Amino acid sequence: MNKFTAIVLAAGSGKRMEQEVPKQYMNIGGAPLMSHCLRTFQESKVTQIVLVVAPGDVEKCRKEIIERYHIDKCIAIVEGGEERYDSVYAGLQAINDGYVLIHDCARAFVTEDIIHRCMSAVALYESCVVGMPTKDTIKITDTHRKVLDTPDRSTVWTVQTPQCFEYNLIRGAYDKIMPNADTSITDDAMIVEMATDHDVHMIQGSYMNIKVTTPEDATFGEAILRNRH
Repeated sequence: MNKFTAIVLAAGSGKRMEQEVPKQYMNIGGAPLMSHCLRTFQESKVTQIVLVVAPGDVEKCRKEIIERYHIDKCIAIVEGGEERYDSVYAGLQAINDGYVLIHDCARAFVTEDIIHRCMSAVALYESCVVGMPTKDTIKITDTHRKVLDTPDRSTVWTVQTPQCFEYNLIRGAYDKIMPNADTSITDDAMIVEMATDHDVHMIQGSYMNIKVTTPEDATFGEAILRNRH
């Protein structure tokens, strides 16, 4: 039986939320933001969960999140790093095989349906990311905001998470990139694209699989939860 590990990233500072409390602990729908996606992974068919938190937050998360919300699939809580890729790498080091679904806890409204599509797709392709076709016309500009190009909208997708990989593929790519990683790396697929010749496939997510980044996103998130319930 294949093992599927969800690596849930909750180590960010959430500066754009303009809140004293880091956004992963912010109350949305009566519970901390990170608890919503953790409960969805708990109820899904994933085998286990690795939670990556800010330095110093391991015991806080264990008591206030994992134990309180009965996330018994969580096999490890590890400290993340300064950049997202540092946190992913810490999560990867907590496991050693199977398939990996890397997910930002700020996308708190991921569904079991999306997770299960990820599991099916990664077992087939070994490398895939969730996303949605863009609704908007996209413009490519230079550093002075001069428009250089308008790509065909039918081929442009906005990327979400989970991003899903066979373990040895993503771990090998990270091992190769990490010594020279820089802040231009914004997602895991980029690392696979840079370090390997393996194709990355897009799989459909949902326009409701939003990332809570600003106060307006939190309001939208509350509406998503109300609609589900």
